[in-house]
Amino acid sequence: MKNLGQFLKEVRWELSKIAWPSSREFIGATVIVLILIVAFSIYLGVVDFGFAWLAKYVFVEFGS
Repeated sequence: MKNLGQFLKEVRWELSKIAWPSSREFIGATVIVLILIVAFSIYLGVVDFGFAWLAKYVFVEFGS
């Protein structure tokens, strides 16, 4: 238990040295991440749709 107590004390000390972002910075970063997730999701959906269409075209047009 002595080691656990020392460990938790050191964790608390290390966390006190962190420069935490302000709430405004946190919200701004969160909004940017959400926008990027939506943008990449749309991009990957379009690419997936394109490859699905291409595969269907190739297999129907050139299939036996």
